[in-house]
Amino acid sequence: MSSVYVELSGESFELARAEAEAAAATLGGQAVGPLEGAESVFEVRLDREAARSLAGRLALAHRCLVPTPGTPGGSPLPDRTASTASFRPFRRPSGGARDAEVLLAARQWKEAGGRIDLEHPDHRFWLLPRPNGPALWLEEAAPVDRRAASARRMSALPFRRPVGLDPRLARAAANLARAPLGGRVVDPFVGTGALLAEAALLGARVVGIDRDPTMIRGALRNFAYLGVSAEAMVEGDSGEVEFAGSLGPFDALLSDLPYGRSSGTGGEEAVRLARRVIPRWAGRVRAGGRVVLVLPGGDDPLDPPWRRVLSVPLRVHRSLTREFRVYERPP
Repeated sequence: MSSVYVELSGESFELARAEAEAAAATLGGQAVGPLEGAESVFEVRLDREAARSLAGRLALAHRCLVPTPGTPGGSPLPDRTASTASFRPFRRPSGGARDAEVLLAARQWKEAGGRIDLEHPDHRFWLLPRPNGPALWLEEAAPVDRRAASARRMSALPFRRPVGLDPRLARAAANLARAPLGGRVVDPFVGTGALLAEAALLGARVVGIDRDPTMIRGALRNFAYLGVSAEAMVEGDSGEVEFAGSLGPFDALLSDLPYGRSSGTGGEEAVRLARRVIPRWAGRVRAGGRVVLVLPGGDDPLDPPWRRVLSVPLRVHRSLTREFRVYERPP
């Protein structure tokens, strides 16, 4: 494995780091941590070939980058004659036209037979300054497609509700579940299906439950629109319902818990509902699996041996704050 660097976006560095760590772990990698002097860069150890797959999974990031062999002066050289490249300073508005190191790298590239192409280069190189050492040249392995997430926003879906989790945050939550490709994920409060759809887009087999038949039909419409399918979408009280495959094992439980007056709790107080439902399905998650919840704060709905390993509060809509929590239990 080699170093892969993730350039994080600014929604929440804490949540973005947790997402990058979880996504890397799903691909067989492991976290190293934030790069010294650059809080927006998170390093993981991963097979170099998997860097593109990592970028395809992430939401709270801009790109994945890998180290590149340099000249004695530190800048990259072309791998073949007429190979094209762009050189830019990391996270600076300038394109590098006034940056001495960027200009030197571009000149050395051209002297070695390469060409500069700022629009569609074969290679994109970024100069990352470091406080206690020479600047580091990194090559972009793959960008994160943030526009694709925007296309999944609530207002673009056929079945909508006034308030919904931003698809980037939903994708981050799905990544936190660490479900393997083909793994099973259950959501006992499926709602519009936003969280579960992100898990399905990541390659999981998904099961959704909701007591409201309108939500089940609407979630299925959204799934069809997004080009994914569910192993099961079940109407019923998730504190009581049973169906084929309901005993698990599941690789993860992933849910945005109901809250507020508009949520379909059937008149049951939300905290009590969570305490009645979440332990039931968490008990069907395999050893080593995770429970990932988005909730409005408050007490934990799970008791030991489950333990909370992550808690990130984040404003998700106007004055509304939701907390992203991850629970694990010893194998």
